[in-house]
Amino acid sequence: MSQHFLLSRAARTLSLSKVARMSDEEAFETFRMVRWADTGGDPVCPRCGCLTHSFLTTRKLWKCQACKHQFSVTSGSIFASRKMALRDILMAVAIFVNGAKGHSALQLSRDLDCQYKTAFVLTHKLREAISAEVATHTASGVVEVDGAYFGGHIRPENRKEDRIDRRKAEHQTGKRSVVVVARERGGRTLSFVSKTEEASVSVIASRIALGSTVHADEAAGWDKLHARFLTKRINHSESYSDGEACTNQAESFFSRLRRAEMGVHHRISGTYLGAYAGEMAWREDHRRKSNGVQYLMAVSSSLAHPVSRQWKGYWQRAV
Repeated sequence: MSQHFLLSRAARTLSLSKVARMSDEEAFETFRMVRWADTGGDPVCPRCGCLTHSFLTTRKLWKCQACKHQFSVTSGSIFASRKMALRDILMAVAIFVNGAKGHSALQLSRDLDCQYKTAFVLTHKLREAISAEVATHTASGVVEVDGAYFGGHIRPENRKEDRIDRRKAEHQTGKRSVVVVARERGGRTLSFVSKTEEASVSVIASRIALGSTVHADEAAGWDKLHARFLTKRINHSESYSDGEACTNQAESFFSRLRRAEMGVHHRISGTYLGAYAGEMAWREDHRRKSNGVQYLMAVSSSLAHPVSRQWKGYWQRAV
């Protein structure tokens, strides 16, 4: 029996101990080289794009010679206005990517010895940055489409005679949402959050290229896809694959998301369901890459991503 990739030596190219032993200067140099990899680590002004600058050694800042703007290694990125040390941010990213099913903010706050609020915002900034990879991606080729419902749990009453039929609409809490996924075979995973599968069809159709072949189950909401794509259907009450249609890749994504909800986070608020779904899509897409590669990808995506309008100053405003 072949060894699973996650158990192999190739999957382990990052050591947390090495990151933890980094000096402040080494952490600074890591950020500089990752952010400006295209210029060999030579800083580029985030305001005007100028390459000519002077370095203020005492403050670890550069001053642009063209627009006189002073900028740091995190200016204009999702880590802008940070208070956490650069080494601690690198540790947080390393811990974050090492969790195959995610990493909770509470556990990260204990790992870094920081406030829960700090860890909560930091992990969501990372989710926003890595999810941006597929923000404009259009799925093509063979695409599997499926949906799964999350949230809105109704706890059954203790006595049998007091219990209700939780499937009926009048007994729903209104908090139940569906995560819909469009997953390319051998490609990327796109996730969306909607109230129902049928309501998501227009969004799904706009993110799949014409000429693609779509695989879906027998849910009535997917009937509209036949008008736009060659659509193959699988009846899951009979089999999971019949040689023609199969949605096992989409089911694999939902398995990871459900395991993250039940085993790591225990509860995912509907407000942030899309963020967690995007994270799990990223983990599914890069599951065969080593943790060192995932670490560099997450740091690079974060430094390339602009300041977050959702998470900058999150705890300083009414939420």
